Amino acid sequence: MAKKKSFAKALNAQISNEFAASQQYVAMAVYYDRETLPRLASFFYRQALEEREHAMMMIQYLLDVDEEVEVPDIKSQPTSYGDGITPVKEALAQEQRVSDEIFGLFELARELKDYRAEHFMQWFVKEQVEEVALMGDLLNVVERSSENLLMAEEYIARESLGEESDDPTAPPAAGEG
Repeated sequence: MAKKKSFAKALNAQISNEFAASQQYVAMAVYYDRETLPRLASFFYRQALEEREHAMMMIQYLLDVDEEVEVPDIKSQPTSYGDGITPVKEALAQEQRVSDEIFGLFELARELKDYRAEHFMQWFVKEQVEEVALMGDLLNVVERSSENLLMAEEYIARESLGEESDDPTAPPAAGEG
């Protein structure tokens, strides 16, 4: 007999992925902090908080629909890189991977005819389009300024990269109320 698919189980796995992404971004921020690139560091610290908030939104959803929540273990992340471009390349790859995971969750919700879950996942689909574009833009700038990452620092400051305003369509996060 085939094992029954569970959106809650899949979302718990994604909560783990979101917390892992947050930790990876903290590690990248630490690298840039150590390299005295404060705007890149600040950008990645903000990204880490955003990924944590995504996990907390997912936790709140599971609580709201009376499903079990699993809090994952934390795996350590490297804080050293061979150059200033590698962390951004890894961040773009991570956002592309997360997009695939989010799309998979959306497809699972649709397959299970779980309309609440499908509606919940719509915001994350939109968010991932923005995140992949943001990291792609940052990678372009960092690659062009690889000889002098202070140019990337100037770009981040000028464009207020990663500084978002509150999104009233975002799902509520656990602990925010």
